Amino acid sequence: MAVIGFIGLGHMGGPMSTNLVNAGHTVRGFDLMPEVIERAAANGVTTVDSAAEVVTGADAVITMLPGGKQLLDCYDGMLGSVAPGTLLVDSSTVDVADSRRAHELAAAAGLDAIDAPVSGGTAGAEAGTLTFMVGGSERAYQAAQPFLEPMARKVIHCGGDGNGQVTKMCNNLMLAAAMLGTAEAFVLGEKLGLPHQALYDVTSVSTGQSWSLTTNCPVPGMVETSRANHDYEPGFAASLMLKDLNLAVSAAEQSGTDTEVGRLAARIYDRFNSEGGGGYDFSAVIESVRRHSES
Repeated sequence: MAVIGFIGLGHMGGPMSTNLVNAGHTVRGFDLMPEVIERAAANGVTTVDSAAEVVTGADAVITMLPGGKQLLDCYDGMLGSVAPGTLLVDSSTVDVADSRRAHELAAAAGLDAIDAPVSGGTAGAEAGTLTFMVGGSERAYQAAQPFLEPMARKVIHCGGDGNGQVTKMCNNLMLAAAMLGTAEAFVLGEKLGLPHQALYDVTSVSTGQSWSLTTNCPVPGMVETSRANHDYEPGFAASLMLKDLNLAVSAAEQSGTDTEVGRLAARIYDRFNSEGGGGYDFSAVIESVRRHSES
């Protein structure tokens, strides 16, 4: 079993670190929020007072941070304390340029690193069924397997440095577009007198089928796993969807890619967040569609 440093113990990092403890690893954790630290300690994480203490003697260091600035600041502050041979695993969702800069900082310190953002939300983090999208060398990808497997259903190598982040933003652009189309279709059906169940029964076995319909349907009562059945308590919050869409739009602009649907999705989720929807599941955007359909 390994010694793993974990920086960022919030909604995702907390249960991820717990799964590593349950797999028999020694996990040293750090976060800036006292209540998060207390919860992690109760779940078997050895909590410490600084990122430098986290990394000392660690076989791997996993970061799960809010954004690129925090990631780069963390790397700037901790790399001088990281021992040779330590693997760096960043599971934050950040801009591709920031991720590739983090890889450069790691390489300059003589360390292997991967970017490994995740799909699966808090439910996947708690169940240990996340999908990890890994960017980095084949050597680093193989070295990361023992550290990722206790948290994962799938670990997929997506190519070179930063390609995990590229995959994550592409996936969530697709997800947002599918959810918005599903929400609009249900509201259109409502206004024209079509029962929810009839629409679901047809589209779930037809060409309109998607994960947004058959796993996280935005109307309650259709599927057991839907967050709509739980007052849209977030599995993946609308604020995080907006963050990921903005990253996709930024990357599209930098690369000269025409992503008109992505830009429109970002505008709709920005509107929903401004209406107070950021703390709800991203499927709750259907409520915004209803409101604007009445106005």
